[in-house]
Amino acid sequence: MRIIDIPEINNLSKSEKILLIEDLWDRITVDTSDIPIPQSHVDELDRRLNRYKSNPGALLSLEELQGRIERRR
Repeated sequence: MRIIDIPEINNLSKSEKILLIEDLWDRITVDTSDIPIPQSHVDELDRRLNRYKSNPGALLSLEELQGRIERRR
């Protein structure tokens, strides 16, 4: 289903559209068991967890992370 299939959505205000999206998201997140997770995502999470476990003290502080982000801009 696409938005074009529900023409009434065009009549909603931005605030009403946001509320509709929030309601839809809340219903989706109630049961995530049928949402497929790509294997590449699982592999990446495993890689990150293993990296953390091998060197847990190597995490960045919030300030360090923000500094790296700012330097990239």
